Amino acid sequence: MLNWANRFNIFCLLQSNGYNIQKDDQYDILLAVGAKQSIMLSHPVSFSELKSFSTKHPGWLFGHLNYPSAQQDPTGFPQACFFVPEHVIAINEHQLYVLSSSMDAKALMDTIEACEDQLVEVPSASHTIHHRISQAEYLDKLESIKSHLQRGDCYEINFCQEFYIDSIHINPLSLYQDLNCMSPNPFAALYKNQESFCLCASPERFLNRRNNTIQSQPIKGTLKRDLEDADRDAMLKVHLTLSEKDKSENVMIVDLVRNDLSRICTEGSVHVPELFGIYSFPQVHHMISTIEGEVNPDTHWADILEVCFPMGSMTGAPKKKVMEFIEQNEAAPRGLFSGSIGYVTPTGDFDFNVVIRSIFYHQTSQYLRFLSGGGITIQSEPEKEYEESLAKSMAIRHLLSNG
Repeated sequence: MLNWANRFNIFCLLQSNGYNIQKDDQYDILLAVGAKQSIMLSHPVSFSELKSFSTKHPGWLFGHLNYPSAQQDPTGFPQACFFVPEHVIAINEHQLYVLSSSMDAKALMDTIEACEDQLVEVPSASHTIHHRISQAEYLDKLESIKSHLQRGDCYEINFCQEFYIDSIHINPLSLYQDLNCMSPNPFAALYKNQESFCLCASPERFLNRRNNTIQSQPIKGTLKRDLEDADRDAMLKVHLTLSEKDKSENVMIVDLVRNDLSRICTEGSVHVPELFGIYSFPQVHHMISTIEGEVNPDTHWADILEVCFPMGSMTGAPKKKVMEFIEQNEAAPRGLFSGSIGYVTPTGDFDFNVVIRSIFYHQTSQYLRFLSGGGITIQSEPEKEYEESLAKSMAIRHLLSNG
């Protein structure tokens, strides 16, 4: 399917990797290919234009939102893009669904099956991964952040750093498969937009709508796993469960999300069905909370995104203040990192991820980048935050160091 999809200028693969994050998740794999209609938006994104576009083109929509910034994405992603796909393929445990505007299902599947059944592997080569800022600069930035926290300017700031390779030739399709094999996560995505690729191994849901229920599941609290010692790995999980620093960080974002949802949900409906849940992923343990609320049936999905985006787990609190700090102090624009990729169904249900643990690549310039960071609170220890930042990008580092 990927070899077939790559013939088109745009496609979006969404993959859950068998995680049961939400019991009524409908699809294991969604693949949207080709664009019958599309809309690209610059900063600041006009959600009213997005709403108007979707009203004119009812049906499936797929696309992305970059993190809000006036700075250009170094790998070429527009600030926002949504498209009406020519073809949609949906797979769950027992069935495969095909929707196409130009071919019947059998003809489409015959076309796919006629494609190569292997992905072309690019020969391994040695590449130097550059840090946009040094460890010393990172630690200095965190000390500066802590001074803002101590003065009460803000309560938590998500601070990120960029890693990059200036010139590297890869096959994004096969590299995504390698990444997904090494680090399978519930909100994985492979997204092509012209010459720009996002290879995403995200564990985090931003926002989901099923009927009238809105759900957000922010991650705050991370601990690197010990995959060689099961007993110690279990102890680390308990340590994260009891960590006052991580619970403090988590509950601040829960409160921020509750505030966002209360602006769009019916009065009194916002609640927290799970606080401080501990989930294990291939490289790390995460603390995840779930916040839900009810919206009126006629509430448009673009209105919901306008209120809630960007996600609090990637900004900090208070959101507006810390976004100004991020724009002034991070050494590289985030671009699609800490933005969102997802889909909207013909009935207006939707699911969007948080774009983290991702590789971004521009096929013509051969520029590759990935970013990592974490939430900084007054209890944070800069050296440990730096280690956590590296732990979150461990799978990507290992993958690229092996070609």
